[in-house]
Amino acid sequence: MKLYKGYAGSIEFDDEDRVFYGRILGLRDIVTFEAETADDLVKAFHDSVDDYLAFCKERGVEPQKPYSGKLALRTTPEIHALLTQAASSDGKSINQWISDTLADVAAKRVATGTTKVGSRAH
Repeated sequence: MKLYKGYAGSIEFDDEDRVFYGRILGLRDIVTFEAETADDLVKAFHDSVDDYLAFCKERGVEPQKPYSGKLALRTTPEIHALLTQAASSDGKSINQWISDTLADVAAKRVATGTTKVGSRAH
């Protein structure tokens, strides 16, 4: 699912009820949406984002920002060494190299439509 106003949504499928459902990701608040078709799910996601932003505005509170740009990463010492070598060979800091590499991989995955839909079995 593409970002909408900076927000991302999850996609799940309920086998028993035969509906798609999801929630806005990256928020402490729980904001959900549901629909029977893929097109309706996108609309429901957009409506949920719009409703969330309107609700925050009505209450006079800042909406939560889903992504701060800060990402903590834990890895093995061996991978850390490999990352250092790869970043150095490209003349970049480890942070910049990881950011660039993740952006490239994520953009390719989203562009090819290989995002996954989960399923809830009853």
